[in-house]
Amino acid sequence: MQKQLITSGTKWEDIVGYSRAVRIGNIVEVAGTTAMDGDQLIGKGDIYAQSKFIFQKIEKALQQAGASMTDVVRTRMYVTDISRWEEVGKAHGEFFKTIKPASTMVEVSGLVNPDMLVEIEVTAVVE
Repeated sequence: MQKQLITSGTKWEDIVGYSRAVRIGNIVEVAGTTAMDGDQLIGKGDIYAQSKFIFQKIEKALQQAGASMTDVVRTRMYVTDISRWEEVGKAHGEFFKTIKPASTMVEVSGLVNPDMLVEIEVTAVVE
């Protein structure tokens, strides 16, 4: 099987050694995604805005890999404050209300930037 690497062009992909997404066969794995737009954090202090922006970034990566949000079978959400789960859940529902992938949300002690409130990754299976 051929491996397709999807890049977002950020300098961190080369420094750390990762891809925004990887497609092998009909499986697409999208790496942990934050609300960074280049060097700018979108939605500082607003976990809902960060989540929505992240899902939009994920959607673009999936499209580059020949997939779509309807192909997503698993989401994983890492939040720094689990008491704000409903805000993240609201954004998740806006993208996945009818798709209903298996989903996990866990609280973590922190992310790379202390202003990042959520990081999300997904798995898609293209039919």
